[in-house]
Amino acid sequence: MFRSLIALFLLSFPAYAEGERPGDFDYYVVSLSWTPTWCTLTGDARKSPQCDTGKGHGFTLHGLWPQYTDGGWPSYCRTAKRNPSRAMTNDMADIMGTSGLAWHQWKKHGRCTGLSARDYYALSREAYNKINRPAVLRKLKKDIQLPASVIEDAFMETNPKLLQNQVTITCKARQIQEVRICMTKDLQLTKCGRDVIKDCSLRDAGLAKIR
Repeated sequence: MFRSLIALFLLSFPAYAEGERPGDFDYYVVSLSWTPTWCTLTGDARKSPQCDTGKGHGFTLHGLWPQYTDGGWPSYCRTAKRNPSRAMTNDMADIMGTSGLAWHQWKKHGRCTGLSARDYYALSREAYNKINRPAVLRKLKKDIQLPASVIEDAFMETNPKLLQNQVTITCKARQIQEVRICMTKDLQLTKCGRDVIKDCSLRDAGLAKIR
């Protein structure tokens, strides 16, 4: 009796699971990661080549993520599309930092787009190239602290069509972590969902220097 009541209780709530149908989503989030922050918090411990001195990575592409307008996102979808070759993932390292990240993004997000691996990577590169990254940040020679809103303002200044509800800044461990910009399936700027548009409000967020 007790088990039956528990089962009925659980069935009264919607289930959220991985493995949704490929292509069933509303818009994309283009996530740009500030590499120096990622290296400080994660990459250095992994001895990632992305963090080697002289690589000079600034905002790299974390991923192109399918998203639902009403919140949440599909992940690890089942697809008949073939996995990318090693050459394909290697070719993405220039904008993603490593081929390993390119593989992970395909596995978790790319399979949910309904695209082939080749087309997913091509669309990811196109999305990345559509966004002007502020040149002043490429010249950062020392660690600084600044309001996170300054980064958002800089992106809107260098991308004049970008609106405040189409971009958000995230922080981690009091450091600028990512810039996330929302785009339609054909890569036009669009309003972010409520679960995405949660700006970092720190007035003293750290921004680590370019290596």
